[in-house]
Amino acid sequence: ADMEIRQIDARYVAPTYRRNDIVLERGQGSRLYDETGKEYLDLGSGIAVNGLGMCNPAWVQAVQAQTAQLAHTSNLYYSEPCALLARALCERTGMERVFFSNSGAEANECAIKCARKYSYDRYGAGRGTVLSLRMSFHGRTIATLTATGQDAMHDGFDPLPGGFRYVPADDIEALRAENAGDVCAVICELVQGEGGVRALDPAYVRALRALCDERDWIWIADEVQTGNGRTGTLYAYQQYGVAPDVVTTAKGLGGGLPIGATMFNARTCGVLGAGAHGSTFGGNPIVCAGALAVLDQIDDGLLAQVRDKAAYIRDRLAACKGVRAISGMGLMIGIETDDASAKVRACAERGLLVLTAKDKLRLLPALNIPQADLERAMDILTEVLA
Repeated sequence: ADMEIRQIDARYVAPTYRRNDIVLERGQGSRLYDETGKEYLDLGSGIAVNGLGMCNPAWVQAVQAQTAQLAHTSNLYYSEPCALLARALCERTGMERVFFSNSGAEANECAIKCARKYSYDRYGAGRGTVLSLRMSFHGRTIATLTATGQDAMHDGFDPLPGGFRYVPADDIEALRAENAGDVCAVICELVQGEGGVRALDPAYVRALRALCDERDWIWIADEVQTGNGRTGTLYAYQQYGVAPDVVTTAKGLGGGLPIGATMFNARTCGVLGAGAHGSTFGGNPIVCAGALAVLDQIDDGLLAQVRDKAAYIRDRLAACKGVRAISGMGLMIGIETDDASAKVRACAERGLLVLTAKDKLRLLPALNIPQADLERAMDILTEVLA
């Protein structure tokens, strides 16, 4: 039957993914099982989605209860989970309002629309360019793909929409030089994820915030991968001492169901009025009920645990042969090593699931991974790395 699943997938699913040769069947916490019953320790969390592990009990309960009560209403009506989740996010961040969608790319699309509309309302046409950083990743829709500062990903998709330019990360002079008068916003990840797990320099981020204030640019922080406790604070920007105008997030907020959220501060919260944006499934009651259960659990205790576990992983890696450098923030960790893809396969053979980002290994364990599971995972990983 396992062979059959692979064959059916190969025949009928669009061939856009290079899948690992594993058919996953079930999971609990940070342990996943394939169709033969083989157990894997999971240090990938579905690429930072299952932040509380697989089948988190409070999340399962919230989702099941809401599924049996009210699954979908459309945004022509109010629903409790959507309202409560928006309030919880604003109270935890100091942002003012939230727009809900279904993915990180959609959250970024909304942020780009907001920035352009903000600028249009104040300055008129011709000031709609969005700056992004080289090696960034912001999504796969045509606009967010264009915002992504990786040329190889653009190949074959011309014509890409205008209104995007790229600057190197951590280079404030390059940002200052973008003074043509056509810019409305800067979008960046605080830790570049797909681009190699690289945290931005705090001095650069503070200077970026000051420059945006000076020129009335909107600063959009893409916290799709860094958000929801991943870096040791609820959102990564909270470690930089400055706040963005718009924060986008997704992945870990939904606990396994699709969600996107675009959060606006006092400066941006009135920009998108009735009819200016929408989403059929955005704010879906089931997804929001699950997200509330996730957010409730990302408390100070869990965040302290994230920081402790991050320190433990770094200590283990620092002492390990075969590790050239370690990057990232919190439980978003990049490992510079030789032949990362081969090491992913070697780990999987030994029952450990890890990821890559460019030529690095990437670790995104569940925030609440039990210490015993983490220690066993690190035993396997350090053995493979050495």
